[in-house]
Amino acid sequence: MAKLYFSYSAMNAGKSTLLLQASYNYQERGMRTMLFTAAHYAENGIGRITSRLGVSAEAELYREHDNLFERIASADSESRLSCVFIDEAQFLTRDQVWELARVADRLSIPVMCFGLRTDFQGKLFPGSSELLAIADTLREIRTICHCGAKATMVVRHDHQGKALIEGDQVAIEKSVYVSLCRKHWEEETGRIAPDAPSAV
Repeated sequence: MAKLYFSYSAMNAGKSTLLLQASYNYQERGMRTMLFTAAHYAENGIGRITSRLGVSAEAELYREHDNLFERIASADSESRLSCVFIDEAQFLTRDQVWELARVADRLSIPVMCFGLRTDFQGKLFPGSSELLAIADTLREIRTICHCGAKATMVVRHDHQGKALIEGDQVAIEKSVYVSLCRKHWEEETGRIAPDAPSAV
């Protein structure tokens, strides 16, 4: 039975690398895959998934109002799909997450989503929230904070290196993001009250 998968992490954990490797494994065996990434990442109107290791592949772009079930069903009717991969899945709408669930349930095509769990304010992205609620399989991809602990949060810096605590949820410039553990995220964002007890 096909499933809806959600692999999530903080920034720079290797999500795109894992996605591209999994798609390659299917293709190496003569199977057809379909890759999507958010339209935020279009390069001259073209979708491309690129890992920090320099590996990349072309991808379909999805936008907020796209019906992903219809697009995938149409592609599958032309030539059978073995798996669908979604990069930057945090930008999916809640309706699109359900559309992907229907791809697994009604078209019997596995759907593997990769994305961030929370934004720079520590809040769930809508797409991630719905995936955490209804995906069949959840997997955390781990990365580390500068202290060596597991990084679960993302901080956004301005160009002077100051941590931002307000602003739009979506800002594509990856260079201003840093993955941190919860303790150091609190310290960076000033979320700790002055009279909070210190660790013993």
